[in-house]
Amino acid sequence: MLIFVMIKFPSFKLTLTDGSIFQSSSIKNKTILFFYPKAMTSGCTIEVQEFQNFLIKFKKIGFTIIGCSRDTVEKNLKFSEKFHLKYLLASDLSNACEKLSIWVEKSMYGKKYFGIERSTFIIDSNGKLFHQWRKVKVKDHVKEVFEYAKNCP
Repeated sequence: MLIFVMIKFPSFKLTLTDGSIFQSSSIKNKTILFFYPKAMTSGCTIEVQEFQNFLIKFKKIGFTIIGCSRDTVEKNLKFSEKFHLKYLLASDLSNACEKLSIWVEKSMYGKKYFGIERSTFIIDSNGKLFHQWRKVKVKDHVKEVFEYAKNCP
């Protein structure tokens, strides 16, 4: 038997590619919210396409999918259009990444910088955090999220 402990999801706003605002405090549908570091990069492209490939399956179990980065709305819109995504992308131009503790120091080729830690959150229809993944590896991640999401009330 699985036992789930759910906590209230932090409050923040994201600007969506359709021009609307996503408010985490107003979630009414079960939601998969995934954060990717940068639009148009190889790992992020694979991730958004995998969520697209599973979109019908997620919808059948009642989920909305939203992908988010710190890119501008315009860049995310181009990303969405290029890969014909049927779900919305969001731009965190405020402080969602900080509230979720996924704005972290990274290092590449010895150079330190701050960026998004690839992460995925399942939020139930009451706005409670059902499950989260941090430091996500793209390979097989979406399949794992789907299998877990099937148990979300």
